Amino acid sequence: MSISSPARFVRPVVRQLNAYVPGEQPKEKRLIKLNTNENPYPPAPKVLSAIRDAVDGRLRLYPNPTAQPLREKLAKLHGCTPDHILIGNGSDEVLALLVRAFAEPQASLKNESQVSKARVQYFWPSYSLYPVLTDLHGAIRHPIALPPDFSIPNALALRRLGWDTKAALTLVTTPNAPSGRGYSMSELEALCIRQRGVIVLDEAYVDFAAENAMELALRHPHVLVSRTFSKAYSLCFQRVGYVVGHPELIGALAKLKDSYNVNGLGQVAALATLDNLPYYQKNFLLVCATRQRVASALSEMGFRVLPSQTNFLLVEPSGHPADEWHARLRKRGFLVRWFSSPEVRHYLRISIGTDAEMDALLVAVRREMKN
Repeated sequence: MSISSPARFVRPVVRQLNAYVPGEQPKEKRLIKLNTNENPYPPAPKVLSAIRDAVDGRLRLYPNPTAQPLREKLAKLHGCTPDHILIGNGSDEVLALLVRAFAEPQASLKNESQVSKARVQYFWPSYSLYPVLTDLHGAIRHPIALPPDFSIPNALALRRLGWDTKAALTLVTTPNAPSGRGYSMSELEALCIRQRGVIVLDEAYVDFAAENAMELALRHPHVLVSRTFSKAYSLCFQRVGYVVGHPELIGALAKLKDSYNVNGLGQVAALATLDNLPYYQKNFLLVCATRQRVASALSEMGFRVLPSQTNFLLVEPSGHPADEWHARLRKRGFLVRWFSSPEVRHYLRISIGTDAEMDALLVAVRREMKN
């Protein structure tokens, strides 16, 4: 039998899927990488030592399937029990599990009155993985447009925008990405109280923010908070994330995860990280100070810089369109992020690097301003 087109074996939803596009991983060493919001500072020395010490005969063994020691240590940190916590292969796996656990595929609905059961609701623009995960599961995207300042709309505005208080799953990136806008716990709690479905506060960048909302996950049974060791804790390479919430919701997620979903070295690294928090807290302050200094310098050069509570800045450049600035800076050795989405195509997203890297970037911007 001749098979003319193997693509016909692929499910239609997969063939039609617009895959998530990660930030470019450059092959050229000359490029200063300011496009994927990685922490510019390395893990704590004791974390690196712990990883090195774990590279031994245990590599032939499976890791702890539930990352139980890590769950126990995180439970002490957040004032809950290990049953309130699930560890994921980065927070991206956690997000995928959330969609699978709480949103019905649209094809399973019996009538239009059940549409909320299949809705994955999220503000837009936000993390571009949300619609991809929704499409892959066959659920219904329900994006809600943020205003130009990226603030959370009030209750009246939300109703006008079509906010669904019964949506099966609502995802809120806080602080917001790609804008960097921070949200207060009071406005997040007001949003949570209105929801009748599960609501997830995606706090990937929260260590650079003024407030966090972890206690909402422990106060309200339908609220979950997701975190990652990537952005603030310099462990992107190891892929460790987690989610905190009511044990019944966490138990549902645990049924769906892969058997050994978090690698052993990642678990070792995360445990050692929690034993060295003062090192990272100093880095948070350093990143925030650099962020403020760069924001002020770019503003003085005529850039519109949005307020940020993350480790990046969203800026509307002066003199040239954002996509042209993206190309110009690349030629000068700097890789920043430009999105083609209409809502943010006039902006560049610039990750905060070391002081030396950011000083070099500012020099390059000043030179380009003269061209």
